[in-house]
Amino acid sequence: MKLSKKTLDKLNAVTAKRPRTVIQHILKHGYITTEELENLYGYKHAPRAARDVREQGIPLETYRVQSSDGKSISAYKFGDLKKIGNNVSKEKGRTVLSKTLKSALIEKYGAKCFIYAQPLDERLLQIDHRIPYEIGGEQSNNIEHYMLLSPSANRAKSWSCEHCPNWEMKNRDFCVGCFWASPESYTHIAGKEQRQIIITFTGNEIEDYNKLIELVGNNKAEETIKELIKGYIN
Repeated sequence: MKLSKKTLDKLNAVTAKRPRTVIQHILKHGYITTEELENLYGYKHAPRAARDVREQGIPLETYRVQSSDGKSISAYKFGDLKKIGNNVSKEKGRTVLSKTLKSALIEKYGAKCFIYAQPLDERLLQIDHRIPYEIGGEQSNNIEHYMLLSPSANRAKSWSCEHCPNWEMKNRDFCVGCFWASPESYTHIAGKEQRQIIITFTGNEIEDYNKLIELVGNNKAEETIKELIKGYIN
């Protein structure tokens, strides 16, 4: 792959481990497959690794190849590398954008996690696309397209989305009706006919939680509390 020194310098300037791994592999071999990402580098979620590269402002193209056992899998190669010099890095752009978005989201909804409805220190809240970037792509700056999440909620959402059937189907409307994108009004949780109520105890309410634990006993307390609440409803 013949590239100008200026382009190479920009590619080699990426130091974050995962995107650098992808970039260096493509520089050496011309492309990288999802099979190589998992077997050579241990990255089981290839779309996230590709996103890491794109967020550095480096365009990637996705196409299909055959795996070692003949299955159709994804592969990634550089897109138009001239665009590296024409755009601010998405990672840097996101950092600047996040400050504005976070302020707007907090002003409208308060400093709390959208999933757990838990008040949280502003600096701990993380901004996430309601619809995953891998499915919805780049979205406008409309704050309705974003949500504030606690770190644990963000991890839980990522895991659930990556294990959802729609991770491969990439149906945007499917995501819109999901709990992880629209906890305020949803029809399913990652494709499953489920409903969920998350109760967070804070401040003086922690004593109420402790009373619940005492009431049901410490063994499998949360599961027992769920059954207790269902019993009261019935």
